[in-house]
Amino acid sequence: MANNLHISYDLHDPGRNYHTVIAAVQSLGSWAKIHYSFWYVRSNYSAEQARDILARAIDPNDSIYVVDSTNNNAAWLNIPPESAAFIQRHWFALAAA
Repeated sequence: MANNLHISYDLHDPGRNYHTVIAAVQSLGSWAKIHYSFWYVRSNYSAEQARDILARAIDPNDSIYVVDSTNNNAAWLNIPPESAAFIQRHWFALAAA
């Protein structure tokens, strides 16, 4: 089953290899570029799988946020701890209710 993924990333100095990250995003499935670093992808990958694929294309100090709107799930890497905690408290708590 295909999933509706919304992908956002922030690339920091040094590195900022946008070409590699863009190629990785486009490899996930059919895509549309919404903003400079925000994409919609129709993909067979889950949010976690997409995050893991994209993690191979970024530098250790970059961040990724993937939302699977089909399955009401999200996965991320290197987002601010307070943001991750907020998401876990609010979104995932509501999903479990």
